[in-house]
Amino acid sequence: MKILDQTECGNSAVSYGALIERIEILRSTLRWSTQLERAEIERLLRQSNALRDEVMRLSSQERFVAAAAARPDAPARTGGERRQRLLERSFVFEGAFGDNPQLLEALEIAEKAAPTDLPVLIDGESGTGKELMAKVIHSNGARADRPYISVNCGAIPDNLLESELFGHRRGAFTGAAQDRKGKFEAAHGGTIFLDEIGELPLPGQVKLLRVLESREIQRVGSDEPTAVDARIVAATNKNLRRLCDEGRFREDLYYRLSVIHVTLPPLRSRRDEIPLLLEFFGTEAAEALKRRPLRLAPALREFLLGYAYPGNIRELRNLVYRLSCLAGDTAGLEHLPPEVRAAAPAPASAAQGVPETAAAAVATATSLVDAKRAASDEAERAFLERGLRAVGGTVTELARRCDMNRSHLQVLLKKHGIRSRDFRGQQPAPGDTPS
Repeated sequence: MKILDQTECGNSAVSYGALIERIEILRSTLRWSTQLERAEIERLLRQSNALRDEVMRLSSQERFVAAAAARPDAPARTGGERRQRLLERSFVFEGAFGDNPQLLEALEIAEKAAPTDLPVLIDGESGTGKELMAKVIHSNGARADRPYISVNCGAIPDNLLESELFGHRRGAFTGAAQDRKGKFEAAHGGTIFLDEIGELPLPGQVKLLRVLESREIQRVGSDEPTAVDARIVAATNKNLRRLCDEGRFREDLYYRLSVIHVTLPPLRSRRDEIPLLLEFFGTEAAEALKRRPLRLAPALREFLLGYAYPGNIRELRNLVYRLSCLAGDTAGLEHLPPEVRAAAPAPASAAQGVPETAAAAVATATSLVDAKRAASDEAERAFLERGLRAVGGTVTELARRCDMNRSHLQVLLKKHGIRSRDFRGQQPAPGDTPS
């Protein structure tokens, strides 16, 4: 019996997500098969597990390599080496990540904590990828093939919290027509992710603390305890220490949850990831919408690379999906939401013709050297964009006209995050022809 035909695995039209889904369906079918001996079922399950892990590893690596090709900073750095070592250790991560030291430290902590059953607390601003980090911990641990149950603690009404988490017996309250398992029982043997743990009311915190201490739950309407083995990963965008000081969060629960504590930095501190994420989500959106990958106009790309992203990665993803849906072949500033577009700089700055991004960099520079470098970089970028418009995006022709080595020109384009294909088909503006 074969698990997947090689032609299916090699077919680029089948997404990694679809392959994983097929494998999971196969695994479920095998578990309940009555036509095979148990030893044969176990052998096939081991093969499907190995295949699933390999597909997830290839998905992570291929997506990252594809995204990294668009990075403007070509030279290798210490952060890049740390990131590469994570990938070489078959680290399962469905996404793209950069060189931010705080993020790499968080991923390395997650990698070490994953094989254990220790509780993990993840904090960070909304949209920084806390649930993704929880899935990373689950996927890299010994429970990867067991249930992963996600619970939004802030979305459960107080009067239903105990029933949702621990289940209930038939007749325990009005509307309880039958016995029902809670989230903890559903996660038995696997991982339960408690999102927005800071929203959990104090009575619910007491009951959760008891589960952590005794590893038992008690259904509503039942006097019998039920043993549960669920690894707990919690997340919050609040300062739990401050909530403890204010009496709104139990200090003993905080220490129980934060045996392993991971903090995710905001996207504004991880700007090297923005080109990666634009490429990653652009490909993802193209697959979801069944369109060609999105092309960004130079002005839009420059804006997206410098935007503050108060909603962090979630906001960036939503912007890319919006642009992919509304734009044709090339997206421009006009396709941004009005409230985001309002943050876009004017076409020219009052700073004597210097582009506004350069003016801001010069204004915030802490030394004359930094101010000169900012102005020089902006002038270099403007020259390259003007030249690419003049030659219709042909790098070879631009190198010839400017009497530059083509490989050196490519390095400069990568440095500024400029993609020559974004300039193909554009009409040159007056004065764009380089001398």
